Amino acid sequence: MEFKMERQGLLEVGQNVTVTEGLLPSNYYYTIDPSLAMSGNIPFRYRLKSRAGRVIDIQEKSRGFYVTAEFDEPDVDMPG
Repeated sequence: MEFKMERQGLLEVGQNVTVTEGLLPSNYYYTIDPSLAMSGNIPFRYRLKSRAGRVIDIQEKSRGFYVTAEFDEPDVDMPG
C-alpha cells in the first residue's frame, strides 16, 4: 500500500509501522502512526485486516515522498 509522506526522513526502509484506520462515507484511509504518512482513499472491499506492516520502499517524486508498506494480508489486487 502506498502512503504520502510530507517530509523526508520520517520513515526508513525496513522500519516496522502501525496504521490507524479512518472512515469516510464510501472509503477507508490509513495513517502511519503517529501521523507520519497517509494513504489515499481505499474502497471498502480492500480494507486492511492487519494494522502492522513494514516499509519496503520510499521514493521522492515531484509531488512529495511516497512510502510503500507491506502488510500480512490475503492476496488482493489493489486498485491503481
